[in-house]
Amino acid sequence: MPASAPSAASPLHPSPSASGPPPRSGEVFDAETLEAARKTFAGPIAFLKSAPTLEFIPDPSVPEVAFAGRSNVGKSSLLNALTGRNALARTSNTPGRTQELNFFDVGSPLVMRLVDMPGYGFAKAPPAVVKKWRFLINDFLRGRQVLKRALVLIDARHGIKEVDRDILEMLDKAAVSYRIVLTKADKIKATELADVTQATIEEARKRAAAHPQVLATSSETGLGIAELRAAVVEALG
Repeated sequence: MPASAPSAASPLHPSPSASGPPPRSGEVFDAETLEAARKTFAGPIAFLKSAPTLEFIPDPSVPEVAFAGRSNVGKSSLLNALTGRNALARTSNTPGRTQELNFFDVGSPLVMRLVDMPGYGFAKAPPAVVKKWRFLINDFLRGRQVLKRALVLIDARHGIKEVDRDILEMLDKAAVSYRIVLTKADKIKATELADVTQATIEEARKRAAAHPQVLATSSETGLGIAELRAAVVEALG
């Protein structure tokens, strides 16, 4: 269930029911930063448009933060939790439903745009569709000057897979700053989350365009959502 306000549960303040040592996000946001980010996402947020090709994307008038991830990583649910809306981004039981770039306006006056990118790694997608997604993502990343950061979502239960490394390589080559965000962190034990977080941090630090710290989140429990909001606002510069 989406969190509309910062949760006490976070990578730095785990749920009391968690077992084992607390997972670490590697970064601490102070209370003032967390509150400022909460207020940013408490204001107006609305779907703007979908863009099946680059000719349909909105004018580059405000900073943008994009969300990328495998088709079953929980991207729509995390966007809903981030914004505190139940149905801002469409969720589906069918992986690969998002096949376009979806833009969301944040703030009034407009502060930034969130970009929901097409999911990748959907095994049942026809090759032609996969090729289309790849070209759309690659062209968008290389040509979008207002894109301040991409957030790459990784399922905490599985860690970084080869299909994820493909998008990381694409971001590195496009010189687009990105940060890895673990999703579904509530689905594993605290000790397992700590291990996968550390392994992900170690891989991120080897990559040219990656932020050196990793955030662990859960759209169901609110774990790390306040920190994610702060990380999005921080990326605007």
